[in-house]
Amino acid sequence: MNAFQPSQLPLQPIQKRQVTPRPKRHLRQRSYQVMALETTVKIGVNLAVFAAAVSALTQLVPYHWLQQEKLREVRTEVKLMEGRVNTLQAEFTRNFDPRQTKSIIEQQGYKFSPNQRLIVIMNQDGKEIKDLNSLP
Repeated sequence: MNAFQPSQLPLQPIQKRQVTPRPKRHLRQRSYQVMALETTVKIGVNLAVFAAAVSALTQLVPYHWLQQEKLREVRTEVKLMEGRVNTLQAEFTRNFDPRQTKSIIEQQGYKFSPNQRLIVIMNQDGKEIKDLNSLP
């Protein structure tokens, strides 16, 4: 036998099965049920997500308000500290200014130049009113 020769088997007709058609109404009804079930599950999942979001917000809103209050307090303290820092910086520059050295020594050491005299004004009952530093 030659490998290229067609086999001599008798050809038999292929038997076709007869498929009974399903009623289309039943398929349509089943697809509607599946769609209804799917929609119900989607709505349920969305409601669960919504409930979780609302729960998270009810817990986060008071925390947010508390943080805003703390932030206001910190800003107030920062403003107070900025004023204090500005005052200290001005005093610092004054203390290290060579032109101010003489007046700083007089203020902090109660030392006066020889051409100044300390004048103290007193009431008649002997109580001190003011200290005045004046030129002679």
